[in-house]
Amino acid sequence: SSASPAAAAPRRACARSSADWITHFDELYRNEIQAFINSLLRPDSMLAGSMDLDVLTEIAEQLPCFELTHLPGIHAKVYVADCKMAVVSSGNLTEPGLQRNVEYGVALCGEKIVREIRSDFESYATLGARISVSEVASLSAEIDELRVLFRQAQKSIRRKARLAFDEKLKSAQLSVLRQRAKGNSTHAIFCETIKFLLKHGPLSTSELHPLIQLLHPDLCDDSIERVIDGVYFGKKWKHHVRGAQVSLKRHGKIRFDGERWRLAEES
Repeated sequence: SSASPAAAAPRRACARSSADWITHFDELYRNEIQAFINSLLRPDSMLAGSMDLDVLTEIAEQLPCFELTHLPGIHAKVYVADCKMAVVSSGNLTEPGLQRNVEYGVALCGEKIVREIRSDFESYATLGARISVSEVASLSAEIDELRVLFRQAQKSIRRKARLAFDEKLKSAQLSVLRQRAKGNSTHAIFCETIKFLLKHGPLSTSELHPLIQLLHPDLCDDSIERVIDGVYFGKKWKHHVRGAQVSLKRHGKIRFDGERWRLAEES
């Protein structure tokens, strides 16, 4: 038998060793459990302790099939087991979230709604960047080094320590961005995102823009303008979105009725 639980945005995999919370790895392995995790990987969040990469690495090494996807902007806490149950909750997968905090959530067992939730997050995962176990371990090492520099910067007002900390933080952020860009161009990401959003109904360009920016805040920087010969032509990312719309329309994937965009296969 094979189960495929999917977790959306566990902001911290565990507060302590995963062995304290997931105690049946041998049983999970025997049953060929597959784990798919969609999460937000931000160096500053890892530094603050809201994401434990060591625990994710430990879980990945214990399970026969493990996939981690970096999704900027995600904040949902959703846990799905096969198509049998989905839990939508305020609680993170942490010791406080499981043991101490006052949280609120619902468990859904209807096969139709569970399939819909699972499909939503599987589709959402295609918009992110797949992170391998080795890449998680490498990023974890960078965060450990960053944490040491942070402590040094806190204890000293010396400019050198602060500059070293800022430089390492920039390096860690670039590591995440490299994973974000790997294998997918900005154009391809925007194309997939437009199709993903239009699956839920027709949208105008003005309605698409804030939704795309919500899903991809790192790619939709309002501070970057498109300038040609000294003339400003608006936000650069919106021009990328426009290019994606034109490309999808040219290839018959979407169509425009004069007001809204919709998937071409819609009647």
